[in-house]
Amino acid sequence: MQQPLYVLAESTQRTSGADARRSNVAAGRAVANAVRTTLGPRGMDKMLVDSSGGVVVTNDGATILKEMDIEHPAAQMLVEVAESQEAEVGDGTTTAAVLAGELLARAEDLLDDDVHATAVVEGYHEALRLALDAVDGMLIDGEVDREALVTVAESAMTGKGTGDIATGVLAAIVVDAVLQVADDDRRVDRDDIRVFTHTGASAAATELVRGVVFEEEPANDNMPRSVEDATVAVLDTKLDVRSGEVDTEYTITSVDQLDAALSAEDAERRAIAETLSAAGVDVVFCSKKISDPVAAYLADAGILAFSNVKASEARAFARSTGARRLGTIDDIEASDLGTAASVRVERHGGDDVAFLEGSDDSRTVTLYVRGSTDHVVDETERAIDDALGVTVAAYEDGEIVPGAGAVEVAIADRLRSGANAVTGRKALAVEAFADAVDAIPRTLAENAGLDPIDALVDLRARHDSEGVAGIVIDGPSVAITDPREDHVVDPAAVKREALESATEAATMILRIDDVIAAN
Repeated sequence: MQQPLYVLAESTQRTSGADARRSNVAAGRAVANAVRTTLGPRGMDKMLVDSSGGVVVTNDGATILKEMDIEHPAAQMLVEVAESQEAEVGDGTTTAAVLAGELLARAEDLLDDDVHATAVVEGYHEALRLALDAVDGMLIDGEVDREALVTVAESAMTGKGTGDIATGVLAAIVVDAVLQVADDDRRVDRDDIRVFTHTGASAAATELVRGVVFEEEPANDNMPRSVEDATVAVLDTKLDVRSGEVDTEYTITSVDQLDAALSAEDAERRAIAETLSAAGVDVVFCSKKISDPVAAYLADAGILAFSNVKASEARAFARSTGARRLGTIDDIEASDLGTAASVRVERHGGDDVAFLEGSDDSRTVTLYVRGSTDHVVDETERAIDDALGVTVAAYEDGEIVPGAGAVEVAIADRLRSGANAVTGRKALAVEAFADAVDAIPRTLAENAGLDPIDALVDLRARHDSEGVAGIVIDGPSVAITDPREDHVVDPAAVKREALESATEAATMILRIDDVIAAN
């Protein structure tokens, strides 16, 4: 008899065929089920405890999946779906993960019925095309103006923890931040919108600062703590005695020589302050060190200076004030400097917090987020991140759709009617895709305390009669109605991204029929 040929190492584990498929599908469904109950305004929270005892309580899908210690490679693909969704549009991570898990579950049923994986994948891609057409058919007419953007932002934050500040107030702050930094082509650089958090006050103290907020104290205690109508210099050079590029030793043989050397260094440090003062500089932001003697001379000149600021903050200072980042103070000119309405240092909760407020057309803004506890601040920050993402997406694309599951109901209806035009076994995959999409409104109903079957029947009936139907939650009341009437809307980009990323992940996993893992 012929001896077996071993290609893999003895410690290698190999799973193939149906076993590999079941393992991957089970892992994907487990990830989806982990975040399913967080979906919607009535979604539940998860408590995540790390190995060191740190606790995170949140219902943000992206945060949950990031904090979970997931090792299965197929499950990691769904985590990547959520990360991609978060990076692209800032929201819809839970929807994408739940949809991907449902697509895998429905596909497993087809595979068990001897439908080939290739037919399922092709059918899913055909269904995706129909689903995207359905999203286009649900677009709300009209300009996406400030009022519409506030509605989008508020919808994204509904059900998330924001302390004692109303979501409507917070949504208005978020929209003002986006509109402040947007350019004439309706493009927004998210780096121009900073979020700075600080505990010690109620969430109602959260505010929009047209400029930069950072936690830093002046380089010298004798410097002014507030400067109005400030002329600003942003420096990327060390403010101290210049040193040579090569090591040099000097031999000093007398006290007079030592005094002369020290006097020369002192004169150079004093000249730094004099140069900046002569240029009319009131405030200095330096990304490198400012030596104590130079800081003292700057204080004597009435200049407020900050040392070792972060590179990201230096960029923000320059963007907010119009200053150039300088590598030297030699030949400094007025055109190199920026202006600020005010720069001040305040004491908040025992810490020095500095505020640079630019002009009304400042291209950098900061959302100064307050909260009574770390948990409140963290949850508010996560809610703001989601709101920023959807607001930017809606503003740049100029397209919004009804929320509350209305789009998913429309997609499922479109897929079931369109499946008749699909030939072969791919039609079964299109219908399975429709069943998977139904999981979104069904989950919203479950989390709202409704019977999911009855709710789905009512949603389909209302959609057939009126064209739009969603599960609208307003405080203690839950109703199946037109979400547009209650100002519940989402950016179309969020829906498209969730559909595309979930389909891509599901089809990639379904194509795997062999798992080879080194031990």
